[in-house]
Amino acid sequence: MKHILITASLLAAGVANAAERMEPAAVRQVAEQFLQVQTAGLPGKVTVSVGALDPRLNLAPCPAPEAFLMPGARAWGKTTVGVRCAAPSAWTVYIQSTVSVLGNYVAAAAPLAQGQAIEEAQLAVMQGELTALPAGIATDKAQLVGKTSSLSISAGTPLRVDMVRAKPVILNGQLVKLVTKGNGFSVSAEGKAAGSAAEGQVVAVRTGNGQQVSGIARQGGLVEVAF
Repeated sequence: MKHILITASLLAAGVANAAERMEPAAVRQVAEQFLQVQTAGLPGKVTVSVGALDPRLNLAPCPAPEAFLMPGARAWGKTTVGVRCAAPSAWTVYIQSTVSVLGNYVAAAAPLAQGQAIEEAQLAVMQGELTALPAGIATDKAQLVGKTSSLSISAGTPLRVDMVRAKPVILNGQLVKLVTKGNGFSVSAEGKAAGSAAEGQVVAVRTGNGQQVSGIARQGGLVEVAF
């Protein structure tokens, strides 16, 4: 009888300890939901995979666990998600996780020479694991069409947005029209561009009296000067 009572007491203690423990599955769920929110705006089909925690991990119960990413980390490819508790008992764990993104990217359908204007027919849309491709990969032809290649590119190469540059709307040495606008007035003058610039870029202009000013390059040889 005494043996039965001791066994029953041990079982009751085990149940009590289990009730006072944060289950690893609940911690993983917090990390998974966090990654799903972080990746909601990504293009393509997103799959989130959260690694396992040691089932022997003994964490105090937490009413409001908080997931976070380390400084400089992002919800992309292989990453680490932290889950912490501030009260009543402070603890922090880190979980290895993976974010996979299956989506479209743009590749060169034909060789592109340096300085060549890019046309839609020279581009191909492919599908693959975006997290395995270089950062800044183009996912839409519109990001590239009408721009020029900044280097020679072989056919089949995945294209990054930094591989192209916008076509200049102002050329070095070009005569331009300086336009200055303010509250209720507009003043224009002529000058000569001291460099080349694409739409929206800053360009220096030398005026007839030798003064150099800077403005925003626009189509049609216009340069907007802020007042």
